[in-house]
Amino acid sequence: MKTQLRQSLILLLTAAIWGTSFVAQSVGMDYVGPFTFNSIRSLLGGLCLIPAIFLLDRLKYKNESVKPEYNKKRTLTGGVCCGIVLCLASNLQQIGMTHTTVGKAGFITACYIVLVPVLGIFLRKKAGLKVWASVALAVGGLYLLCITDGLSIQPGDLYVMGCSLLFAVHILVIDHFSEGTDGVRMSCVQFLVSGILSAIPMLLFEDPTFSAVCVAWMPILYAGLLSCGVGYTLQIIGQKNMNPTVASLILSLESVVAVLAGWILLGQALTLRETCGCILMLAAIVLAQLPGRKPEKA
Repeated sequence: MKTQLRQSLILLLTAAIWGTSFVAQSVGMDYVGPFTFNSIRSLLGGLCLIPAIFLLDRLKYKNESVKPEYNKKRTLTGGVCCGIVLCLASNLQQIGMTHTTVGKAGFITACYIVLVPVLGIFLRKKAGLKVWASVALAVGGLYLLCITDGLSIQPGDLYVMGCSLLFAVHILVIDHFSEGTDGVRMSCVQFLVSGILSAIPMLLFEDPTFSAVCVAWMPILYAGLLSCGVGYTLQIIGQKNMNPTVASLILSLESVVAVLAGWILLGQALTLRETCGCILMLAAIVLAQLPGRKPEKA
C-alpha cells in the first residue's frame, strides 16, 4: 500500500507539472515566437534526460558489469519518428495557445486519450461501445468549449484540435516502437529531433534574439526542464508496477490542473458554458480509460 501511494503521488506530481506547463507556454509567448519557444524547450528537455539516463541505469543495474539491453537501432528510429510527430503537435499547440485560453487548450489537448482508440480502428484494433460513448461526450464537450453562439470556431481551438490528433498519433507511434527499446533514451532522441526541426521554421519565419530569450528564461526553463525532462522521467518511475488504468486516470488530471492554473495564475476564468464543456470532456477522458469487462470463463 505504501508503494502504491508513493507511485500515485509521483504520477499526481507529473500531472501537476504538465498541467501548469500550459501557463509557462502561454507566458513565454509574450516574449518569443512559438517555434523559438518549442525549439529551445525541446532541446533543453533532451539535454536534461541525458543525466537521467545514467541515473536510471545505475538504479536499475547496480552491478556495473551488467549493461542495459535494448535495440539501439530501433530506439534511434523510434526516437526520430516520435520527434517528427512531436514537433508538429507541439508547434500546433503553441500556435493555438496564442488565440485561446490555457484551460481550453488543456482540455482540448486531452482529447488525444479518446482519439487513440478511435485511430486504432485503422490499425485493425476494435473499439467497443465505451469508446464511442467517450467520443460522443468529447464531441459535446468540444462543442460547448469551442463553438460560439454563431456556430463559429476560434482559430486557436482549431489548431489545438489538430495538436490533439497528432498527439494521438504520437502515442500510437510510441506503442509501435515500445517493444525492445529504452523508453528514456527514445524520449531523449525525440526531444532533440523535435528541437532541431523546430529551429528550421524559427530561423525562416521568426527573428529570435538573445535578449528576448533571456527575458523568457523562466517559462522556457519550466517547460523544458520540468515539463519535458523531469515530467517524463517521473512518469516512467511512477508507472513502474502500477495499474495502467489507475496511472492513466491520475495523469488525465493534467487537463484539470491546466484550467485551475490558468484561472489562478492568469485570471482566465471559464464561462458556465465552457465549464460544462470541461466536465463533459473530463467524463469522456475518464470513461475512455476505464477497463472493459473481462470475458467470462467457459
